[in-house]
Amino acid sequence: MTGDKKVHIKRNPIIFSLLLFIGCVKPLEGWNKYVHSKDALKAQEAITGELLNKHISTLSSDKFEGRFPGTIGEELTVEYLTKTYSALGLKPGNPNGTWIQKATMTGIISEVKAQFITEEERWVMKLGRDIVGNSFQTKESVNIKNADVIFCGYGVNAPEYGWNDFEDIDVKGKVIIVLVNDPPVMKNGDLDDTIFSGKAMTYYGRWSYKFEEGLRQGAKGVIVVHETEPAGYPFSVLQNGYDGEQLTIEDQNITPLAYQGWIPLSSAERLFKMNGLDYHELKAAAVNPDFKAIPLKVQFTSKMINSVRRFESNNIVAKYEGMDSELKDEYIIYTAHWDHLGKNKKLKGDQIYNGANDNASGTGMIMAAAEAFTNLAEGSKRSILFLAVTAEEQGLLGATYYSLNPLYPLNKTVAVINIDAMGNTFGKTKDLIVVGKGNSELDQVLEYAAAQDGKYTIPDAEPEKGYYYRSDHFAFAKQGVPALYADGGLDVMGKPKNFGIEMKDDYTNNHYHGVTDEVKPDWNYKGMVEDGRILFRVGYAIGQHNEWPKWSDGTEFKAKREAMLVK
Repeated sequence: MTGDKKVHIKRNPIIFSLLLFIGCVKPLEGWNKYVHSKDALKAQEAITGELLNKHISTLSSDKFEGRFPGTIGEELTVEYLTKTYSALGLKPGNPNGTWIQKATMTGIISEVKAQFITEEERWVMKLGRDIVGNSFQTKESVNIKNADVIFCGYGVNAPEYGWNDFEDIDVKGKVIIVLVNDPPVMKNGDLDDTIFSGKAMTYYGRWSYKFEEGLRQGAKGVIVVHETEPAGYPFSVLQNGYDGEQLTIEDQNITPLAYQGWIPLSSAERLFKMNGLDYHELKAAAVNPDFKAIPLKVQFTSKMINSVRRFESNNIVAKYEGMDSELKDEYIIYTAHWDHLGKNKKLKGDQIYNGANDNASGTGMIMAAAEAFTNLAEGSKRSILFLAVTAEEQGLLGATYYSLNPLYPLNKTVAVINIDAMGNTFGKTKDLIVVGKGNSELDQVLEYAAAQDGKYTIPDAEPEKGYYYRSDHFAFAKQGVPALYADGGLDVMGKPKNFGIEMKDDYTNNHYHGVTDEVKPDWNYKGMVEDGRILFRVGYAIGQHNEWPKWSDGTEFKAKREAMLVK
């Protein structure tokens, strides 16, 4: 995470909040009343630092072995959540009377060898250092032999922007090299916000899109060039993520890529140099709409031996029954992913990816929110679902599975509130980050609730890193359901202006997806408690109000929602 978050710290919070509010869609009548409800304010007291510490410490303990799907960690997680929810008096969330929604997963462990070959040089790559990757083809052996390689710029085909990196090039059966993120198109010295939303990443910039588009174009393999700044995390995150079993939900209608993976910047520089080319010059050229893909004088060979298993993993779902006879069949969903990266026996010393912040904190917070709802004296008009989803770390698999196989109709699902790695462990803040701010009227409900605690909301300072597309709410947004994704603030009370930025940067650079993401003795839960109570009141307000929050004009999800509600 970079220092342009400093801009937010310097802004006058009152003026900034007002300007944001004025710039949003029209104010929603009545929402402010509900976030100030005496019943909600009393019930939220159930969310305490002690309660959050209990849940987070339990879920991220070594006993849970990093909560990888299909392991003892999953069994313990399901047991812990269901026992907690049952003790609170909640109902099993699956209409079949169980606490779980089963999703069939395929797990693949791959032994991979890869090399780039020119007439003059054979580069046998060191897996984990020079390249990472795998295939989701479920064959025992998946090989690519001497495939031609093409540099396809950003790997984007976006007709609405007049952009096609695959124009006049046939990539069928070939391996393509693409850049991460959207093309940063400049105009008058600034990013052109009329193309790919300017600084804010669109889905075209996500690595998942790059693989999907490569597959649509007929490529045999897709390799993304990793750079820390545009990706939003260091290469070590990919090294840790690919060093073990990879999960997918099989689609019988699609044959996956034979190779999908990443190379770090150093590998990209070497690869292009093997072809007598300069990587940085071609990266700069790829920003132009008239850029043409460039065949490289190199071939790619990979040999992959797969160990495949199929198993059932679980979304864990609890239900708080609404009290209104007409509205109880409408639902607000709190989501958080319970899974993490598991255990890596290859590591020396600590082998467990405990995932305390990511995402025992989010799971703990929706459990705490559930307890707050059970403390309401008058209840909620609408029903509330607490959905802890599986396999987020593998590509939002559990959330995607639910969104395509909903337990309750999506046209009866009012909103989704997502909590992911929101573990503010350094104290109260004056602000609260809204990832994808401006997408929907949910932002205004959050503003009202935050203001109750004297906080203001700010947009994500790094929209170029595409955080809105990187967590479970996105699976619901793609299907048209308004989804809110908040993150802990940066303007820490009683601390220097850069303190919050430094703490977040330290987590991202040194602990994110690492074995050191653990509960620390010096954690301060006051900010986390405050944020959790705010999100509880947001859900409560949505559950009480007669109107449904809507997508803002111009968002890519609005049309699908409107079509859904017409039916």
